[in-house]
Amino acid sequence: MIEINLLPGDSKKKKKSGKASSGGGGPRFNINIGQWFSGITEKITNKYMLGAVGALVVSGALIVLLFISQTARSAMLTAREEKAVKDSTQYAAVLNAKAKAEATRDSLYQQIAIIKSIDDSRYLWSHLMYEISSALPQYTWLTSITQTSNPKSVAIADTTKKAGAAASDTAGQAGKSPRQRQIERDRAKKARADSLFADAKQVKFKIIGHTVDIQALTRFMKSLEASPFIQNVQLSRSDLVQAEGKEVTEFTLEAETQPPPQYAIKTVPLVVSAVR
Repeated sequence: MIEINLLPGDSKKKKKSGKASSGGGGPRFNINIGQWFSGITEKITNKYMLGAVGALVVSGALIVLLFISQTARSAMLTAREEKAVKDSTQYAAVLNAKAKAEATRDSLYQQIAIIKSIDDSRYLWSHLMYEISSALPQYTWLTSITQTSNPKSVAIADTTKKAGAAASDTAGQAGKSPRQRQIERDRAKKARADSLFADAKQVKFKIIGHTVDIQALTRFMKSLEASPFIQNVQLSRSDLVQAEGKEVTEFTLEAETQPPPQYAIKTVPLVVSAVR
């Protein structure tokens, strides 16, 4: 396309204006700040935009607060963990010593119970012979007194009870806390040790004798049953036999011992004089 300038001097003005606009080292941009702010203001007046901006501000504030609280909680838990580790290390020796002392205590308690059972049962037959002799009526005499039960060993009784206790602990302590299980085990150990001497003193025996009066046999059985050392007296057999040319009644009684009450046992201190 060909353009013809009909106004003289107009091209010079355009060139000058072009030079003036292009001078000064590069292009210039004219930005209308007022129009930009007015556009933002018009957008802010939209309620959805206001809600979005408010939610953004609130979310940022919550994130900052959560971060601060979690940081503080983490520092507190770290300090508590360090203190717990320090206390555990400090008291580990004390806890180990306590466990050893408790094991030693239980062992000594069982040994004392065994010694007590032996000491309490060594005079058992002396008491039985005294009670039988005191209950024996007139015209009645004895031919034999025999133990019918196997002699009980305290160690065997303890082993049997331990096996039964272990089975019951395994079956009945499910779902309980370790402290409750330990308390129940300690209670069972104490009860087992306390019952050792009583088990060792449960003795069954048999009395064979002769009498010329059947009423005397009845009185003899009642007197034995009234003894604090004897229980469950029963007549197993009674027959008429010849003894030294006379007809007498031969009887067989079965009974067992029982732990006597404390008032039935009298003890005296043993005084040993020094020999010079």
